[in-house]
Amino acid sequence: MALKATIFKASLAVADMSRHHYQDYNLTLAQHPSETTERMMLRLLAFALCAHEDLTFGKGISDDDEAAVYRQNLTGDYQLWIELGLPEEKRLRRASHKTEQLLLVAYGGTAVDKWYSSEQKALSQLKNLTIVAVSPADTAELAKLCDRTMQLQCTINEGQIWLGNAAHSVQVQLHFIQQSNPALLASE
Repeated sequence: MALKATIFKASLAVADMSRHHYQDYNLTLAQHPSETTERMMLRLLAFALCAHEDLTFGKGISDDDEAAVYRQNLTGDYQLWIELGLPEEKRLRRASHKTEQLLLVAYGGTAVDKWYSSEQKALSQLKNLTIVAVSPADTAELAKLCDRTMQLQCTINEGQIWLGNAAHSVQVQLHFIQQSNPALLASE
């Protein structure tokens, strides 16, 4: 018998002063049985970082041909494709050809540095790819915010990111590894 996804509801208030974007979102996240809480909360963080009314969560890690989070225009062309983790270069290259902007939110501590040093030459050729890393300490703190029903606020200002609820707030530090479009994420 196949395990079913666990459904989470999130009310997310985004105040992104870098992009002058202020909006509330009511989101539904499906956590695949093999997906960690940290990864799911990173999907939520990626949504907040690139918040837009057309941004959508993908089907998750069960679908190899879809992004974790993405935005399409009215004709179905991808404008933004967001991946998580340390995917194979081949997957990023395919995604790069499908979208205007490609964002990778990498996590895994020292594994990120090892992965990037082995893939750097090929990845530097992807001119629409931005890679940011989130530390294990920050991903662990994000996981503490997880609840089946979440009321979250995200404030982004001059490269500083705070995500929190009524009881706990996390400051997330993005470490830029490769940046193709400075307007995609503020890195000041």
